[in-house]
Amino acid sequence: MSKYHIITYGCQMNEHDSENIAGMLEALGYIYEEDPYRADLVIMNTCSVRENADKRFFGVLGQFKKLKKNNPDFMLCVCGCMPQQPRIVEEINKRFSWVDIVFGTQNIAKLPELLELRKKTGKKQRAIVDNNPDITEDEMHPVRMHHHKALVNITFGCNNFCTYCIVPYTRGREKSRMMSEIVCEIERLVADGVREVMLLGQNVDSYKDVQGNSFADLIKAVNEIKGLDRIRFMTSHPKDISDEMIECFGSCEKLCKNIHLPVQSGSDQVLKRMNRHYDSETYLAIVDKLRSVCPDITISTDVIVGFPGESEEDFEKTLEIARKVRYDSAFTFIYSPREGTPAAKFEDQIPDDICHERFNRLVELMDGISLEKNIKYKDEIVDVLTDGVSKTSDNTYSGRTDGFKLVNFTSDKSEDEIIGQIVRVKIDETKTFSLEGHEV
Repeated sequence: MSKYHIITYGCQMNEHDSENIAGMLEALGYIYEEDPYRADLVIMNTCSVRENADKRFFGVLGQFKKLKKNNPDFMLCVCGCMPQQPRIVEEINKRFSWVDIVFGTQNIAKLPELLELRKKTGKKQRAIVDNNPDITEDEMHPVRMHHHKALVNITFGCNNFCTYCIVPYTRGREKSRMMSEIVCEIERLVADGVREVMLLGQNVDSYKDVQGNSFADLIKAVNEIKGLDRIRFMTSHPKDISDEMIECFGSCEKLCKNIHLPVQSGSDQVLKRMNRHYDSETYLAIVDKLRSVCPDITISTDVIVGFPGESEEDFEKTLEIARKVRYDSAFTFIYSPREGTPAAKFEDQIPDDICHERFNRLVELMDGISLEKNIKYKDEIVDVLTDGVSKTSDNTYSGRTDGFKLVNFTSDKSEDEIIGQIVRVKIDETKTFSLEGHEV
């Protein structure tokens, strides 16, 4: 039997795409191989959000040239966000012409056909579709990373066009799935052992199906599914989050008390240039509403440092909003120009040394706040959904709290007894990015 391996870069959307690709390959008779250099077929599922992702991808891609030369039957496919950019496909064709198949984010279901054509005709396959209106999940049978957790797409694409972001150009215009289809999919997942779902969309708050159901309507419907324990979602956009959705944190008991709410900058001037369609006052008002409805809610965020034109005063406003909100965690990035976006053409780019100096100050502040917030969990007992064996110790398990805190804990139970189960854990030690404890 042929063996496959998938290398995945990027966000949860890409992770779920890889799950769907794995499902298609296993339906064709392929079996998973952990070592990519022993596989007959390697799929590289790419990300274009950061410049470093491009460089890392091309570096890894080049490592397969020798393998391809020594084994003509070995096949390499490149998919994901990067091939949706013409310049990337051109570079692959020019520098890596030995790549067998290249396809984009919007025609994943075409992979079996592309594999067959490659084998039958001997010709390399290139299949890129822009803004596919027929994207569907109904025929997909993903191979999940966890038996007890599942990623569920509720929207595809993005209509926001933030000036720094390539996603609307690589994922197409926003499309929402029917609420009834999503609910049926989750019911099937629960019947298969899933206890937690993550609803995915570039902007879940703008979800609206053809029958007019909103994101809040969807949350309420999923909350009624018997056997499901936890509901999460990613990602919210401050310009679209509704009061009705916020109220779900108080009325829907299965909705986890956690939200990822990207702020990107604390400066109104920078937010306007980013085309974010909210200001710092509006953002802080949303945080106040969330905490009034759900005082224990944990909040994470994204912040971009060094956006073109960002002054020291602008950056200080980002530090100020971080101090006011006191995030539980943050993904901090130095601005990376992406070809094809408006911000890449802005003339007032910030020098690297200033970007790195500001980045270090922000990380120091964010990490300090995260540690202070985690310290409060010392000696507390929390419910943890166990995901697997900890990466730091074979004798320790890891999982997440309702508030998405990472917990490493010891237990006398076997893997079969505890993975996928919600257990009570007493916190013995707190760190910046995790909590340590033991099952009680």
